[in-house]
Amino acid sequence: MDTNQPLAYRVRPKNLDEYVGQEHILGKDKILYRTIKADRLSSLILFGPPGCGKTSLAQVISETTKYKFYKMNAVTAGVADIKNVIEETKNFMLNPSGKSILFIDEIHRFNKLQQDALLPFVENGTIILIGATTENPYFEVNKALISRSMVVKLEPLSEEDIFKILKMALIKKEGLGEYSVQITDDTLHKLSNISGGDVRTALNALEIAVLTTKMNENGEIVIDDEVIKNCVQTRKAVFDKNGDSHYDNISAFIKSMRGSDADAAIFYLARALNGGEDPMFLARRIVICASEDVGMANPQALVVATSAMQAVNMVGMPEARIILAEAAVYVATSKKSNASYLAINRALEDVQNKDTGTIPMHIRNAPVEQMKNFGYSNGYLYPHDFPGHYVEQQYLPDKMLGTKYYILDDV
Repeated sequence: MDTNQPLAYRVRPKNLDEYVGQEHILGKDKILYRTIKADRLSSLILFGPPGCGKTSLAQVISETTKYKFYKMNAVTAGVADIKNVIEETKNFMLNPSGKSILFIDEIHRFNKLQQDALLPFVENGTIILIGATTENPYFEVNKALISRSMVVKLEPLSEEDIFKILKMALIKKEGLGEYSVQITDDTLHKLSNISGGDVRTALNALEIAVLTTKMNENGEIVIDDEVIKNCVQTRKAVFDKNGDSHYDNISAFIKSMRGSDADAAIFYLARALNGGEDPMFLARRIVICASEDVGMANPQALVVATSAMQAVNMVGMPEARIILAEAAVYVATSKKSNASYLAINRALEDVQNKDTGTIPMHIRNAPVEQMKNFGYSNGYLYPHDFPGHYVEQQYLPDKMLGTKYYILDDV
């Protein structure tokens, strides 16, 4: 056992029976399980958050396939490395099958040139590509590669999945089996919970706890809640302000305000701030929501949101969090109407796609007196000259008469 390698590396599964989690894709009746078992894989793109088992799944495939298996990391590899793999794959003496599996970790870090270098060999079947990424591949990976691959989404591991892996790590000889570790299931469950679906975080914390705790007089290493608390990294929600989780989180934030759930809005606001999101970006989203979703049901929401954006710009973090929270709660708890939003969209649709006619002459501007000779402004009725400051007259072009954009039923 090479104890210099991290525990998470040492206890990686060697076959599908040892793999824990991802039942939605690796259940025994699922197609991915069957294709791995039968060694009939096509190219795969695995994406999911850190510590969910992408690399471990590739490791399982490497142990079960009859094909030559290559592994590279997109951070350090280049086109030359890809060409070397392809040359070896096509060399009958080195590889009689003429086919190999290439696992590329962090594939989203490959630039377009590097991804294009793979394309013809993935297309003709010389290379079975397995790409792993924490980013949404539909945004980050060459569309041609995506179209030739099965895209598989891995979910964060459940608390129970991580608990099972920790239990196995304590038993396995290559794990921590040679240590006499005393730790309760309750403490392991707490560690599983605080790891946030990332088994690597949980295993790293467990290993640090074991290696930094002195044995008692019985030769036992006793790990309790306090030891784990001191060894685990600060829990952080999965959030990358430049990645897919950025879009997911901001979408959830907006939809929570729109759905009048102030608690959810505050939660997603906290996730964004904790992940380093720009407070001004968040303030602008609140302004948009106040206009689009609250609208005429409470026009004051736009005033509050705009004032909040100005205040955030003046004050900055960390106090800006309070201003953002106040504005988000105000928008979330306001009555909702998207009537103005729908109205402008309907009008734009007509303007862009219809012959909407010409502006009636009586409401056109006549800055020069002689223009009235051509009908400009003639016959215009000034509403303030009439009772209630209103008078019936035509405003829409003839071709648009009777069209309704702002519909009170939408309020």
